[in-house]
Amino acid sequence: MIKLTKYYPYEWIESPFVIDYGALYAMGVRGLIFDIDNTLVPHGAPCSSAVVELFARLHRLGFATLLLSNNSKTRVECFNTDLNAHIIYDARKPSPQSVYKALDVMQLLPNQVVLIGDQIFTDICAANMATIPSILVKYIGHEKCEWKGFRRYLETLVLLTYKLRKKYQNRLFSVES
Repeated sequence: MIKLTKYYPYEWIESPFVIDYGALYAMGVRGLIFDIDNTLVPHGAPCSSAVVELFARLHRLGFATLLLSNNSKTRVECFNTDLNAHIIYDARKPSPQSVYKALDVMQLLPNQVVLIGDQIFTDICAANMATIPSILVKYIGHEKCEWKGFRRYLETLVLLTYKLRKKYQNRLFSVES
């Protein structure tokens, strides 16, 4: 039997732009690891002014930021031009090795870092294997009626079981009843 809990995020939030980063900082989080494509911008799109503003705000709050991407060096460096984030390209997610490298680059411990991404089988799985908290965001383009790829349909099944298992939800932010 497949253990689905290794694919469960700590939180499932609409967008990286609505995360309560102040609350994360108050909890002792000092580093944020971001996926790029379909997390911060549509796949292959250049960095947007909204992302530049988000990263500037995160840096003012005191966060170290890192872009962790399976993309090429050229793509990640170009995206990072105005962000001032650390970068790791060709990350080979879901392997946790790149997450361990990110911790080393940021000089932080696993309990001081959160990974934010749009894919369960790469981003969330890598975070869970590296024992760091994760936030799953809805991938940009989810509202379109187009072929999403087989993995996206499998993710839907994993998220259905996640929704039924309340103890795995809201592990970073408590929900008031």
